[in-house]
Amino acid sequence: MTMTSPVSPDLKRLLRALKLGRLEDTLPERLTAARQQKMAHADFLELLLSDEVTRRENGSAARRARAAGLDPAMHLETWDPQAAVRYDQQLWNELTSLRFADAGHGALILGPVGVGKTHLATALGHIAVRRRLTVTMARADQLFKKLKAARLDNTTEAEHRRLAAVSVLIIDDFALQPLGETATADFYELVVARHRKNPTIVTSNRTPDEWVTLMSDPLLAQSAVDRLVSTCHELIVEGESYRRRQRPAMPAV
Repeated sequence: MTMTSPVSPDLKRLLRALKLGRLEDTLPERLTAARQQKMAHADFLELLLSDEVTRRENGSAARRARAAGLDPAMHLETWDPQAAVRYDQQLWNELTSLRFADAGHGALILGPVGVGKTHLATALGHIAVRRRLTVTMARADQLFKKLKAARLDNTTEAEHRRLAAVSVLIIDDFALQPLGETATADFYELVVARHRKNPTIVTSNRTPDEWVTLMSDPLLAQSAVDRLVSTCHELIVEGESYRRRQRPAMPAV
């Protein structure tokens, strides 16, 4: 027996004319619930519009997250708090509130390889995106490579201004390798431009003291690191690499 759709062709046409065509996905379910609960017309309309607002906000957040360079799989909801890592849960809860960003502070997420630093930083980026803050996330080597390339077409100043103005800048895997003269200078300029204005989140396998030794200009390095550390919360993540925990097991014989 063929079931008749509760959404008439005329209603579908009107929804599409108003650019509300996606309501068709949930409308039959909502109509059924409204009948069962004897929902008032105004309440039913509010429910439908709430569905549409949520859908549009989720779609907008997803597009802005892609533009920001955020991994769509690394949300707060996909972080396993029971994972075999240790960190200050109270501090992490405070970071997810983004109050530090409102104060113009930043965050350093430090720890060995594979403990989820990138996931935590990305999750903060997604929270910021949902709050309609502008976000840019980049691996440190790629960020400095892009700034170096900008010198070839005289867009360095414009790129620095753009990065300085971003509400939340996330630099992933910082100081994984030594920073040359250009990268050191660019890092200094970024830190100075964003200091106490816009938050910077940095993930690294090394401590800030080690960063200084990896930069080509000790004075610029010390000046940049001192500014950054003085305004950043420091979350230390310890534990075994999740990549090792995910090694394929041998099939049972």
